Amino acid sequence: MLNAKKGKSGEINGAKLKVGIVVSQFNDNVTQSMLEGALETLAENKVKKENIKTVWVPGSFEIPLACQRLAQVKKYDALVAIGCVIKGETDHFYYICDEVSRGVMDVMLKYNLPVGFGVLTCNNLKQAEARSRGKHNKGCEAAEAALAMIKK
Repeated sequence: MLNAKKGKSGEINGAKLKVGIVVSQFNDNVTQSMLEGALETLAENKVKKENIKTVWVPGSFEIPLACQRLAQVKKYDALVAIGCVIKGETDHFYYICDEVSRGVMDVMLKYNLPVGFGVLTCNNLKQAEARSRGKHNKGCEAAEAALAMIKK
């Protein structure tokens, strides 16, 4: 079993796996480091660079559609969704977070395809930065979750 705290599994040989990653451009100061963490985790699990496709979308709201398009081609063993929604002064935050979560779950269930959920929903930029860097990088954890679910 993968250990999210250690970042390495020792059990998964990803040499033949194909993984799609969907990343939000909005808040890219956060999502870029999450992407780097996800790529590092995939490399640690022997997923080859040429077997990883990264797709950038404008914001987190667009993540489910991009995941669905990748799932439809039926060539990926897992997907990773990376985004960051930071709470503002309106309810917009809640609508975006709910719909992104639901949309990603819909793709996962419709296509029976693991999707590691790395969409941060934070109260402020400081929280987002803390969850996107170093040992608490949620991009790493999303990639680990996706890989772990391939074996299930």
